[in-house]
Amino acid sequence: MENQVKEYQSKIIDVEHGKNFTVVQPVNIYSCYFGDDCFVGPFVEIQKNVNIGNRSRIQSHCFVCELVSIGDDCFVGHGVMFINDLFKDGAPSYDPQDWKKTNIGNNVSIGSNSTILPVDICDNAIIGAGSVVVKDILISGTYAGNPAKLIHK
Repeated sequence: MENQVKEYQSKIIDVEHGKNFTVVQPVNIYSCYFGDDCFVGPFVEIQKNVNIGNRSRIQSHCFVCELVSIGDDCFVGHGVMFINDLFKDGAPSYDPQDWKKTNIGNNVSIGSNSTILPVDICDNAIIGAGSVVVKDILISGTYAGNPAKLIHK
């Protein structure tokens, strides 16, 4: 049996965006929407059915999975991972009906290397670097830790 290498190139496919959209290659971005004045750094994947609001920034090495909505004036730090599959049967689900939505409000900052499970995060929240958000954040303030907890209103 001959060893074969499959090679894939990074791409931007079927992306809708407002004015002043900046992308630093390489990225994989497909079937999603960006508002005005957005920025996406290198080594980012943003999947289909993602909506990102005006003036929001996604820094390098992030993964934004399907069913994520990010509001206006948000900052997503380096290496942030969004999760839509809770492994409810102990393994990854390949059925999109099992996946859950994530809604990020306006003026939210998410620190580098945080992990965001399917949750709602209200406006004006700060998520500290390295945090793991496992529950809805309903009160504006600063959250940090694993699991992320309110540390300052």
